[in-house]
Amino acid sequence: MPREIFNEEWEFLPRNEMLTYEEIILMLHSFTELGLKKVRLTGGEPLIRKDLQKLIKLIKSSFPEIEIALTTNGSLLEKYCEILKNAGLNRITISLDAIDNNLFQNMNDTKIHVSKVLKGIDAAIESEFEQIKINCVIKKGTNENQILPLIKYFNNKNVILRFIEFMDVGNTNNWNLNQVMTKNEILKVINSEYEFLPFGRKKISDVAEQWVEKNSSQKIEIISSISEPFCSNCTRARVSSDGKLYTCLFGYRGFDLKKILREKGNLTLEIKKIWENRDDRFSEMRTEFITEPKKIEMSYIGG
Repeated sequence: MPREIFNEEWEFLPRNEMLTYEEIILMLHSFTELGLKKVRLTGGEPLIRKDLQKLIKLIKSSFPEIEIALTTNGSLLEKYCEILKNAGLNRITISLDAIDNNLFQNMNDTKIHVSKVLKGIDAAIESEFEQIKINCVIKKGTNENQILPLIKYFNNKNVILRFIEFMDVGNTNNWNLNQVMTKNEILKVINSEYEFLPFGRKKISDVAEQWVEKNSSQKIEIISSISEPFCSNCTRARVSSDGKLYTCLFGYRGFDLKKILREKGNLTLEIKKIWENRDDRFSEMRTEFITEPKKIEMSYIGG
Protein backbone atom coordinates (compact mmCIF):
# COMPACT_ATOMS: atom_id res chain seq x y z
CA MET A 1 0.00 0.00 0.00
CA PRO A 2 2.23 2.84 -1.25
CA ARG A 3 2.42 5.78 1.15
CA GLU A 4 2.25 8.33 -1.69
CA ILE A 5 -1.17 6.92 -2.65
CA PHE A 6 -2.64 5.87 0.69
CA ASN A 7 -1.80 9.10 2.53
CA GLU A 8 -3.82 11.46 4.74
CA GLU A 9 -5.68 12.71 1.64
CA TRP A 10 -6.95 9.24 0.70
CA GLU A 11 -10.76 9.09 0.55
CA PHE A 12 -12.15 5.92 2.06
CA LEU A 13 -15.22 4.20 0.67
CA PRO A 14 -18.53 5.41 2.11
CA ARG A 15 -19.83 2.75 4.49
CA ASN A 16 -22.92 2.05 2.37
CA GLU A 17 -20.69 1.07 -0.56
CA MET A 18 -19.00 -1.65 1.48
CA LEU A 19 -20.47 -5.08 2.03
CA THR A 20 -22.01 -5.45 5.47
CA TYR A 21 -21.11 -8.53 7.49
CA GLU A 22 -24.63 -9.83 6.92
CA GLU A 23 -24.20 -9.42 3.14
CA ILE A 24 -20.90 -11.27 3.30
CA ILE A 25 -22.68 -14.19 4.97
CA LEU A 26 -25.40 -14.17 2.29
CA MET A 27 -22.71 -14.16 -0.38
CA LEU A 28 -20.90 -17.05 1.28
CA HIS A 29 -24.11 -19.09 1.19
CA SER A 30 -23.98 -18.88 -2.61
CA PHE A 31 -20.29 -19.76 -2.73
CA THR A 32 -20.72 -22.76 -0.42
CA GLU A 33 -23.50 -24.06 -2.67
CA LEU A 34 -20.87 -24.07 -5.42
CA GLY A 35 -18.27 -25.94 -3.36
CA LEU A 36 -16.45 -23.32 -1.28
CA LYS A 37 -14.45 -24.90 1.56
CA LYS A 38 -12.10 -22.13 2.68
CA VAL A 39 -12.42 -18.39 3.32
CA ARG A 40 -9.42 -16.07 3.55
CA LEU A 41 -9.69 -12.56 5.01
CA THR A 42 -7.03 -10.32 3.53
CA GLY A 43 -6.38 -6.80 2.25
CA GLY A 44 -4.77 -4.28 2.48
CA GLU A 45 -4.63 -4.96 6.18
CA PRO A 46 -7.75 -6.77 7.43
CA LEU A 47 -7.08 -6.06 11.11
CA ILE A 48 -7.92 -2.38 10.64
CA ARG A 49 -11.53 -3.33 9.87
CA LYS A 50 -13.57 -2.69 12.99
CA ASP A 51 -14.68 -5.76 14.96
CA LEU A 52 -13.26 -8.25 12.49
CA GLN A 53 -13.66 -10.96 15.10
CA LYS A 54 -17.45 -10.54 14.79
CA LEU A 55 -17.25 -11.45 11.10
CA ILE A 56 -15.13 -14.50 11.93
CA LYS A 57 -17.69 -15.62 14.54
CA LEU A 58 -20.52 -15.11 12.03
CA ILE A 59 -18.74 -17.19 9.38
CA LYS A 60 -17.86 -19.96 11.83
CA SER A 61 -21.38 -20.15 13.30
CA SER A 62 -23.00 -20.08 9.85
CA PHE A 63 -20.54 -22.48 8.19
CA PRO A 64 -18.81 -24.58 10.88
CA GLU A 65 -17.25 -26.82 8.22
CA ILE A 66 -15.47 -23.92 6.48
CA GLU A 67 -11.82 -23.24 7.23
CA ILE A 68 -11.12 -19.57 7.99
CA ALA A 69 -7.70 -18.06 7.26
CA LEU A 70 -6.32 -14.54 7.51
CA THR A 71 -3.36 -12.74 5.92
CA THR A 72 -1.87 -9.81 7.84
CA ASN A 73 1.22 -7.60 7.93
CA GLY A 74 1.53 -8.58 11.59
CA SER A 75 1.73 -5.06 13.05
CA LEU A 76 -1.49 -5.52 15.09
CA LEU A 77 -1.24 -9.24 15.57
CA GLU A 78 0.15 -9.29 19.10
CA LYS A 79 -2.92 -7.34 20.23
CA TYR A 80 -5.55 -9.34 18.37
CA CYS A 81 -4.35 -12.90 17.76
CA GLU A 82 -5.94 -14.42 20.89
CA ILE A 83 -9.22 -12.64 20.11
CA LEU A 84 -9.11 -13.97 16.54
CA LYS A 85 -8.34 -17.51 17.68
CA ASN A 86 -11.24 -17.47 20.15
CA ALA A 87 -13.55 -16.16 17.42
CA GLY A 88 -12.82 -19.22 15.28
CA LEU A 89 -9.88 -18.29 13.04
CA ASN A 90 -8.09 -21.48 11.97
CA ARG A 91 -5.03 -20.36 10.03
CA ILE A 92 -2.94 -17.23 9.78
CA THR A 93 -0.36 -15.94 7.29
CA ILE A 94 2.01 -13.09 8.14
CA SER A 95 3.92 -11.05 5.56
CA LEU A 96 7.61 -10.58 6.38
CA ASP A 97 9.98 -9.67 3.55
CA ALA A 98 13.06 -9.11 5.74
CA ILE A 99 14.26 -9.79 9.25
CA ASP A 100 16.74 -6.91 9.09
CA ASN A 101 14.87 -3.84 10.38
CA ASN A 102 16.24 -1.24 7.94
CA LEU A 103 15.49 -3.46 4.98
CA PHE A 104 12.08 -4.36 6.39
CA GLN A 105 11.13 -0.70 6.80
CA ASN A 106 12.44 0.29 3.36
CA MET A 107 10.66 -2.53 1.54
CA ASN A 108 7.37 -1.91 3.29
CA ASP A 109 7.59 1.88 3.39
CA THR A 110 6.84 1.80 7.11
CA LYS A 111 8.12 3.17 10.39
CA ILE A 112 7.02 0.04 12.23
CA HIS A 113 9.97 -1.85 13.71
CA VAL A 114 10.32 -5.44 12.53
CA SER A 115 10.40 -6.58 16.16
CA LYS A 116 6.70 -5.68 16.41
CA VAL A 117 5.90 -8.15 13.65
CA LEU A 118 8.15 -10.81 15.17
CA LYS A 119 6.36 -10.39 18.51
CA GLY A 120 3.07 -10.80 16.69
CA ILE A 121 4.32 -14.03 15.14
CA ASP A 122 5.42 -15.31 18.55
CA ALA A 123 1.97 -14.45 19.93
CA ALA A 124 0.34 -16.37 17.08
CA ILE A 125 2.52 -19.39 17.82
CA GLU A 126 1.54 -19.23 21.50
CA SER A 127 -2.14 -19.04 20.48
CA GLU A 128 -1.71 -22.39 18.69
CA PHE A 129 -3.41 -21.71 15.38
CA GLU A 130 -3.84 -24.81 13.23
CA GLN A 131 -1.25 -23.47 10.82
CA ILE A 132 0.99 -20.40 10.60
CA LYS A 133 2.74 -19.34 7.41
CA ILE A 134 5.25 -16.56 6.83
CA ASN A 135 5.18 -14.94 3.37
CA CYS A 136 8.44 -13.47 2.07
CA VAL A 137 8.52 -11.85 -1.38
CA ILE A 138 12.05 -12.09 -2.78
CA LYS A 139 13.13 -9.15 -4.93
CA LYS A 140 16.47 -9.66 -6.68
CA GLY A 141 19.02 -7.05 -5.73
CA THR A 142 17.05 -6.11 -2.62
CA ASN A 143 16.38 -8.82 -0.05
CA GLU A 144 17.82 -12.12 -1.32
CA ASN A 145 20.33 -11.81 1.54
CA GLN A 146 17.41 -12.44 3.91
CA ILE A 147 16.64 -15.96 2.68
CA LEU A 148 19.12 -17.83 4.89
CA PRO A 149 18.62 -15.65 8.01
CA LEU A 150 14.85 -16.21 7.76
CA ILE A 151 15.28 -19.99 7.48
CA LYS A 152 17.58 -19.96 10.49
CA TYR A 153 15.26 -17.74 12.54
CA PHE A 154 12.13 -19.82 11.93
CA ASN A 155 13.73 -23.24 12.38
CA ASN A 156 11.95 -25.09 15.23
CA LYS A 157 9.22 -22.41 15.48
CA ASN A 158 6.47 -24.62 14.02
CA VAL A 159 5.72 -22.28 11.10
CA ILE A 160 5.99 -22.71 7.33
CA LEU A 161 8.20 -20.13 5.65
CA ARG A 162 7.10 -19.28 2.11
CA PHE A 163 9.29 -17.59 -0.49
CA ILE A 164 7.39 -15.84 -3.29
CA GLU A 165 8.70 -14.71 -6.65
CA PHE A 166 8.32 -10.94 -7.10
CA MET A 167 5.03 -10.60 -9.03
CA ASP A 168 3.65 -7.90 -11.33
CA VAL A 169 0.49 -7.36 -9.31
CA GLY A 170 -1.25 -4.03 -9.73
CA ASN A 171 0.50 -1.00 -11.20
CA THR A 172 2.34 0.62 -8.28
CA ASN A 173 5.04 -1.86 -7.22
CA ASN A 174 7.44 -0.90 -10.06
CA TRP A 175 7.74 -4.50 -11.21
CA ASN A 176 10.64 -5.42 -13.46
CA LEU A 177 11.43 -8.90 -14.77
CA ASN A 178 15.11 -8.32 -13.94
CA GLN A 179 14.14 -8.11 -10.25
CA VAL A 180 12.50 -11.54 -10.25
CA MET A 181 14.46 -14.18 -8.35
CA THR A 182 13.11 -17.47 -9.67
CA LYS A 183 12.29 -20.59 -7.71
CA ASN A 184 15.47 -22.30 -8.92
CA GLU A 185 17.60 -19.29 -7.93
CA ILE A 186 16.00 -19.21 -4.48
CA LEU A 187 16.63 -22.94 -4.04
CA LYS A 188 20.25 -22.52 -5.07
CA VAL A 189 20.77 -20.02 -2.25
CA ILE A 190 18.90 -22.19 0.26
CA ASN A 191 20.76 -25.39 -0.55
CA SER A 192 24.13 -23.70 -0.36
CA GLU A 193 23.77 -24.26 3.39
CA TYR A 194 20.85 -26.70 3.76
CA GLU A 195 19.49 -29.80 2.08
CA PHE A 196 15.82 -29.20 1.34
CA LEU A 197 14.18 -32.03 -0.60
CA PRO A 198 11.10 -31.55 -2.82
CA PHE A 199 7.74 -32.64 -1.46
CA GLY A 200 5.60 -30.99 -4.14
CA ARG A 201 2.02 -29.80 -3.84
CA LYS A 202 -0.36 -31.49 -1.40
CA LYS A 203 -3.26 -30.66 -3.73
CA ILE A 204 -3.04 -29.80 -7.42
CA SER A 205 -4.74 -26.46 -6.70
CA ASP A 206 -2.16 -25.38 -4.09
CA VAL A 207 -0.29 -22.25 -5.12
CA ALA A 208 2.92 -23.32 -3.38
CA GLU A 209 5.31 -26.24 -3.72
CA GLN A 210 6.77 -27.60 -0.49
CA TRP A 211 10.28 -28.67 0.48
CA VAL A 212 11.43 -30.44 3.63
CA GLU A 213 14.92 -30.16 5.13
CA LYS A 214 16.55 -33.58 5.24
CA ASN A 215 18.15 -33.22 8.66
CA SER A 216 15.77 -30.97 10.62
CA SER A 217 12.38 -31.67 8.92
CA GLN A 218 11.84 -27.90 8.63
CA LYS A 219 9.29 -27.09 5.92
CA ILE A 220 9.44 -24.26 3.41
CA GLU A 221 7.27 -23.42 0.42
CA ILE A 222 7.92 -21.54 -2.82
CA ILE A 223 5.36 -19.78 -5.00
CA SER A 224 6.70 -19.56 -8.55
CA SER A 225 3.91 -17.80 -10.45
CA ILE A 226 6.40 -15.99 -12.72
CA SER A 227 8.82 -18.75 -13.72
CA GLU A 228 6.32 -21.64 -13.53
CA PRO A 229 2.72 -20.34 -13.81
CA PHE A 230 -0.10 -22.55 -12.53
CA CYS A 231 -3.19 -20.75 -13.88
CA SER A 232 -4.84 -23.93 -15.16
CA ASN A 233 -5.07 -25.31 -11.60
CA CYS A 234 -6.30 -22.10 -9.92
CA THR A 235 -9.47 -22.41 -7.83
CA ARG A 236 -9.37 -19.02 -6.07
CA ALA A 237 -12.06 -16.37 -6.34
CA ARG A 238 -11.56 -12.94 -4.77
CA VAL A 239 -14.27 -10.56 -3.56
CA SER A 240 -13.41 -6.95 -2.75
CA SER A 241 -14.83 -5.05 0.23
CA ASP A 242 -17.27 -3.29 -2.11
CA GLY A 243 -18.60 -6.57 -3.47
CA LYS A 244 -16.81 -7.08 -6.79
CA LEU A 245 -15.72 -10.56 -7.82
CA TYR A 246 -12.30 -11.04 -9.45
CA THR A 247 -11.39 -14.39 -10.97
CA CYS A 248 -7.65 -13.61 -11.20
CA LEU A 249 -5.11 -11.95 -8.92
CA PHE A 250 -3.91 -10.01 -11.98
CA GLY A 251 -7.43 -9.08 -13.10
CA TYR A 252 -8.55 -5.72 -14.37
CA ARG A 253 -12.35 -6.27 -14.44
CA GLY A 254 -14.57 -7.05 -11.48
CA PHE A 255 -18.13 -8.43 -11.51
CA ASP A 256 -20.55 -6.51 -9.28
CA LEU A 257 -21.99 -9.12 -6.92
CA LYS A 258 -23.18 -6.44 -4.48
CA LYS A 259 -25.60 -5.05 -7.08
CA ILE A 260 -27.03 -8.53 -7.72
CA LEU A 261 -27.30 -9.18 -3.99
CA ARG A 262 -29.04 -5.90 -3.17
CA GLU A 263 -31.42 -6.27 -6.10
CA LYS A 264 -32.37 -9.75 -4.85
CA GLY A 265 -31.04 -11.48 -7.95
CA ASN A 266 -29.99 -15.13 -8.17
CA LEU A 267 -26.47 -14.73 -6.84
CA THR A 268 -25.56 -18.41 -6.97
CA LEU A 269 -26.48 -18.65 -10.64
CA GLU A 270 -24.57 -15.47 -11.53
CA ILE A 271 -21.41 -16.62 -9.72
CA LYS A 272 -21.65 -19.98 -11.51
CA LYS A 273 -21.89 -18.23 -14.90
CA ILE A 274 -18.94 -15.96 -14.16
CA TRP A 275 -16.74 -18.83 -13.00
CA GLU A 276 -17.61 -21.16 -15.89
CA ASN A 277 -16.93 -18.44 -18.45
CA ARG A 278 -13.63 -17.18 -17.04
CA ASP A 279 -10.64 -17.31 -19.36
CA ASP A 280 -8.04 -15.33 -17.42
CA ARG A 281 -4.59 -16.91 -17.46
CA PHE A 282 -2.48 -13.82 -16.94
CA SER A 283 0.66 -15.56 -15.66
CA GLU A 284 0.66 -17.92 -18.62
CA MET A 285 -0.09 -15.18 -21.19
CA ARG A 286 1.68 -12.25 -19.52
CA THR A 287 2.93 -10.38 -22.60
CA GLU A 288 -0.48 -10.41 -24.29
CA PHE A 289 -1.94 -8.26 -21.51
CA ILE A 290 0.41 -5.31 -21.95
CA THR A 291 -2.28 -3.21 -23.68
CA GLU A 292 -5.06 -4.07 -21.22
CA PRO A 293 -6.40 -1.46 -18.77
CA LYS A 294 -4.63 -1.08 -15.46
CA LYS A 295 -4.64 -4.22 -13.33
CA ILE A 296 -6.38 -4.25 -9.98
CA GLU A 297 -4.14 -3.52 -6.98
CA MET A 298 -3.36 -6.26 -4.47
CA SER A 299 -4.18 -3.79 -1.69
CA TYR A 300 -7.76 -3.81 -3.07
CA ILE A 301 -8.41 -7.55 -3.45
CA GLY A 302 -5.66 -9.14 -1.38
CA GLY A 303 -3.07 -11.73 -2.30
